[in-house]
Amino acid sequence: MLANLLDGLFNGVSIGAVLLLAALGLAIVFGLMGVINMAHGELIMLGAYTTFVVQNVFKAMGSPWSDFYIFFALIAAFIVTALVGLLLERSVIRFLYGRPLETLLATWGVSLILQQFIRSVSWQFSIGVGLFCVLFFGAIAFIAKRPDYEQIQVRVIAVLLPLSAAIAFIVSNLVGNSFKLAVTKPWFGTQGVDVTAPKWLRGGLVLGTSQLPYTRLFIIALTIVCLMGIYWFLNKTAWGLRIRSVTQNRGMSACLGIPTQKVDAITFAIGSGLAGVAGVAVALLGSVSSNTGQAYIVDTFMVVVIGGVGKIVGSIMAAGAIGIISYIVGSNAFAPLAASSPVLSGILEFFATASMAKVVVFALIVVFLQFRPAGLFPQKGRTVEA
Repeated sequence: MLANLLDGLFNGVSIGAVLLLAALGLAIVFGLMGVINMAHGELIMLGAYTTFVVQNVFKAMGSPWSDFYIFFALIAAFIVTALVGLLLERSVIRFLYGRPLETLLATWGVSLILQQFIRSVSWQFSIGVGLFCVLFFGAIAFIAKRPDYEQIQVRVIAVLLPLSAAIAFIVSNLVGNSFKLAVTKPWFGTQGVDVTAPKWLRGGLVLGTSQLPYTRLFIIALTIVCLMGIYWFLNKTAWGLRIRSVTQNRGMSACLGIPTQKVDAITFAIGSGLAGVAGVAVALLGSVSSNTGQAYIVDTFMVVVIGGVGKIVGSIMAAGAIGIISYIVGSNAFAPLAASSPVLSGILEFFATASMAKVVVFALIVVFLQFRPAGLFPQKGRTVEA
């Protein structure tokens, strides 16, 4: 019985580590800017697919490079998702601050776009999208230098948007037909892809009758490193100080000369990069598909809400609690205790599934929020007033 409980505790902590890693970036972004980023799950997905791509590159290089691809994948996933997050913030989010419903709808649309992008992206598709971005955003950046740009902005966009799209569509089709790219299959498609853990992450640490998988131990260690890195950045660097200042009082920070828009962009990029790191961890646990992010977005928001908006310590406690409860309920760890009671045993078996475990967790969260609607660590002072 004790061994089962220890196994349940370890696996619950490992699940909580994945949730915390996924929620860490969201907690920072939501706490600072009040942005409900429904595309956060898709950023996790992009990190997982980046891991898959890096793995294939290093496999082609052979040993010993293939044994250490995971460290390069972490760096690549952070950079890729940080850049995507920065583009999202500069092109969409920056115009919707203070309007949470609009940010929710806009980022939900972005999440659908990213899902379809993964399903459809090919060389021809990439050429079209890249050319459109160069034409449209390049023209906008050039015309924005005019002093009367604000007066003509709507007309400029109305002309450039369809013109850039038409040119990109025509050129990508011509290039695709000329180089036989039109018949090329999508890079990823709708089928899931698998990421193989390096040799040194296979197997597990044997403790008595239990075995602790090296993969989950690595994820727990990765989560601890990310927490330490975020703590150091927020408390020991100039930009971390600026971020905390804007979090506490945006208006006063702007009056003191802190570039709040740049702070928003950096914060969103860091939060998105952390989602990419979470994607690396998710890729080690199972198959990766275009729907991978949807499996984590709800649990990620639960961690942020239960812990308290913008509270890292609360997110740690919430992720651990949700992970442990989910695993213990879903794995029927208390079955030996109920063996003498057929009724109790039947009840535990009924709830010992992943779906019913999630129902139990949701029910407990609903009850918890009745007593503490602001989470474990509610905001205080000027942050609440803002």
